[in-house]
Amino acid sequence: MSITDWIVLCGTLTFIIAYGIWKTKGSKNIEDFLLSRTMPWYTICLSIMATQASAITFLSTPGQAYDDGMRFIQFYYGLPIAMVIIAITAVPLYAKMNVYTAYEYLEGRFDFKTRTLAALLFLIQRGVSTGITIYAPSIILSTILGWDLNSTNVIIGSLVILYTVSGGTKAVSVTQQQQMTIMMGGIILAGIVIIYKLPSNISLFESMQVAGKLGKMNLVDFNFQPNDRYNFWSGITGGMFLALSYFGTDQSQVGRYLSGKSITESRMGLLFNGLLKIPMQFIILFIGLLVFVFYQFHQAPVFFNKTELARAQQSVYAGEIKTLEEKYDQNFIRKKEEVNTLVTALKAKDQQAIDNSQDKLLVIKKEEQEIRNNVKKVILKASPEAETKDVDFVFITFIMTQMPHGLVGLLIAVILCAAMSSTASALNALASTTCVDIYKRSINPHASERHYLKASRVLTVVWGLLTILFALFASLVDNLIQAVNILGSLFYGTILGIFLCAFYFKYIKSNAVFIAALIAQISIFLLYFYSDIAFLWYNLIGPIIVIVAGYIVQLILTGREQTKI
Repeated sequence: MSITDWIVLCGTLTFIIAYGIWKTKGSKNIEDFLLSRTMPWYTICLSIMATQASAITFLSTPGQAYDDGMRFIQFYYGLPIAMVIIAITAVPLYAKMNVYTAYEYLEGRFDFKTRTLAALLFLIQRGVSTGITIYAPSIILSTILGWDLNSTNVIIGSLVILYTVSGGTKAVSVTQQQQMTIMMGGIILAGIVIIYKLPSNISLFESMQVAGKLGKMNLVDFNFQPNDRYNFWSGITGGMFLALSYFGTDQSQVGRYLSGKSITESRMGLLFNGLLKIPMQFIILFIGLLVFVFYQFHQAPVFFNKTELARAQQSVYAGEIKTLEEKYDQNFIRKKEEVNTLVTALKAKDQQAIDNSQDKLLVIKKEEQEIRNNVKKVILKASPEAETKDVDFVFITFIMTQMPHGLVGLLIAVILCAAMSSTASALNALASTTCVDIYKRSINPHASERHYLKASRVLTVVWGLLTILFALFASLVDNLIQAVNILGSLFYGTILGIFLCAFYFKYIKSNAVFIAALIAQISIFLLYFYSDIAFLWYNLIGPIIVIVAGYIVQLILTGREQTKI
């Protein structure tokens, strides 16, 4: 990076951290630190969005669109429905009970062991996934910029710990406003630059037509396939249940809207998140689509992870890589000529020529993919431990090679801001859940407010260090954004099932729901390891198992009680 980029990057991060510490220092009690019920709806909305929009969103989502088109947007189709349900049901219940965490409610409805089980499931899932949200930008930035991976993990984690310990939940919310502005401003600016860099003979609309002809404008797929991760039905059902669980029971999100100064403010924050989230994801995916179109006219790397490619080029397999690169070059020349032919046909609205060009391009693209697959095989021969899924490197590679000075620093700041925003919410949630649901409830229930405030700060540091440790030992699992969603889906269904029983199924009591939750969690693990069912469906299957098993177990337990009588 240039000196200008470093100035922009360091200046942006310094401003955000200093602003957060300055605006929120001096929490006087545990409520100020963990909840701070003073936030207006727009701060809640931005904080909710920033919590969900991790660095993985800005690194992996454009790469997802580049590789797989726009169909990932279907993942969010159920989210607005979930926001309405949570605003109507969960928000007033949490407010009425005046809880610090979502899991406190479960003890009032069921018992201590059910509350503890849900809290522990959350802590396991959120602790590990937060490590991934730190690790994801670290591994990519270290690869592209040459930074040391472990040092990058520690720097990102330490920056977040600094202002989260200082100001607690208020610091998280206040800094997320600034971070969200920088994130969306930076990504939109990147899109403008990409459009400017497209050939002058092609309009934005024609660019989208080219992407569509190559199978990338797949916004809606009504084909029902249980093993397909992204279609309309998995999004509107599995995606809705995932959103219900994430926003309704995950303390990293519940804590965002519990900080509202009224029920109305909390509800409005959730509802506006439901309105804005899909357009936000569309914009980020659209940026990836623009990168894809750009690389139809400018040659893309044969493999986007330049570090792994360089290892293969310097190994005994260098000759094989060189041969494949030559084939890749020839393939690109043919592709570029045919794309220009397609553009000409689109301008002339010559349907036969469009169809002919589309058929030829699909053949060329298939050949290109075969060359890339062969490159990956050679990379694995050169380095058996290499990660050959390179879609997470697509956008950062484009940033580093195509963006002007200054904007590179801003976009790196966008990625780091996203990592910090989601990590800060997670650390605050992990600390509040551990303090309120574990430490205060079970270990030291009679201490002073001052003691719990200190304990919350200490636990924030402890969880920060643990998540950094998870990041240091993490490894890439498929596409990064999918890895986080898979991890969430393994636990969210069971947690949501517990809460649904608490909200709507009064017949099911504490012992029944506890046993049912254990059955559901074991079942989800078995499905993950021994079936091909797409992970989004776990968010529907999990609650169904909890509710059905809860009813059955409750019937058995009730029958036994009546028999004893």
